[in-house]
Amino acid sequence: LPALLSPPDAEKTPGYWNKGARRRLELAMALQPAAQRAKNIILFMGDGMGLSTMSAARIYKGQLAGGSGEESVLAMETFPHMALAKVSGAVLGGDTPAAPAGGHTLHPSCFQTYTIDRQVPDSAGTGTAYLCGVKANAKTLGLSGAAVYGKCHTTFGNEVDSVLHRARLAGKSVGIVTTTRVQHASPGAAYAHSASRGWYADANMPTEALRDGCKDIAYQLVHNTDINVILGGGRMYMTPRRTPDPEYPDDPDQNGTRKDGRDLIAEWLSAKQDARYVWDKKGLDAVKDDSVSHLMGLFEPKDMRYELNRNTSTDPSIVEMTEKAIRILRRNPNGFFLFVE
Repeated sequence: LPALLSPPDAEKTPGYWNKGARRRLELAMALQPAAQRAKNIILFMGDGMGLSTMSAARIYKGQLAGGSGEESVLAMETFPHMALAKVSGAVLGGDTPAAPAGGHTLHPSCFQTYTIDRQVPDSAGTGTAYLCGVKANAKTLGLSGAAVYGKCHTTFGNEVDSVLHRARLAGKSVGIVTTTRVQHASPGAAYAHSASRGWYADANMPTEALRDGCKDIAYQLVHNTDINVILGGGRMYMTPRRTPDPEYPDDPDQNGTRKDGRDLIAEWLSAKQDARYVWDKKGLDAVKDDSVSHLMGLFEPKDMRYELNRNTSTDPSIVEMTEKAIRILRRNPNGFFLFVE
């Protein structure tokens, strides 16, 4: 409160503000367009990260530093380009680490979109929009608007490809980092084609959908696109029913859920060369960046814990996961695409 009531003396003079405004104008006028083609792309998606949330974060950051808060600046606000897009929905944004050598970092926007059947959308429809470039129906993943939520037979022929899939076809390495389960709506839109965002494993699918030939999202994670780095939660959807969880072996609620008996982690490992699977921070830290071409890290049975509740000795932070992903992906001379939620 004293900081709020007693601003610095410099801020009381017009010259302070005029000098700052002139400096910002000079920097903007000196900005030159990028002359090179981007080699690496990092897409940061802060779910729910609207202008009011960003304002609160800015003020909190400034107050932690002993100021009033409003004068603070977030990392994303130092980028030379920012944008807004209208209409309701999930929001794109996020702090960005330094771009790897020789690469570019995608400037974040506050991106909001709608689904074609609803004004207020969900993360599946918005994920399909910003990763696949087309608007879709709510709760559907990687499908055009011709697909109907929950109707498996409308999947076939209505699939749309994501930027992650296209980057892989172009010879780039690709990765997903999320603090949710890796089969969740936002990351799922990068690789899956599903008439329901809730079809995490075959145990979550209706009999009709299984009979019509639809595959669950966890199965598609392993079999649809060759993803180099997969980091997040979602262990239980990858292993057979009653498989004890490595972190919570005495809790049956955390066991594997698959009815088909498949061990998708084992299938993924056997299909890749120089692949590693880890399930805790110790395992992630032990991975040498130059020793693997593929890395899967699943750190919780479902979603990972909020940062305030995270066990720092067992679960990596989103920063640690992102840094590990970049170090592995950047070894590809053709560049990489990384989605971070």
